[in-house]
Amino acid sequence: MSQNPIITTPRRSIWVRGLFMLLMALVYQLSGTLLFIVAVLQFIFALTNGAPNPRLLAFGRSLGRYIQQIAGFLTFATEDMPFPFNDWPPGN
Repeated sequence: MSQNPIITTPRRSIWVRGLFMLLMALVYQLSGTLLFIVAVLQFIFALTNGAPNPRLLAFGRSLGRYIQQIAGFLTFATEDMPFPFNDWPPGN
């Protein structure tokens, strides 16, 4: 029998992974709300200052990567756990 080449880390119990998936699904929902708030703030900054805020720009980029990491974990595309179990993704 051949093994799945995508999974390279040791396999956890499917029930433990399920609990982590529930936790990360909740974090995904909260992150989506936070992303909406950042988008509204950026729109206000762009409207008033003529340019987006650079700090919010970097945070929004890293938040988008974080949401991507969560989606990858939830869909079994990766076994790597997102933050807080690994480092926060960079915003550059």
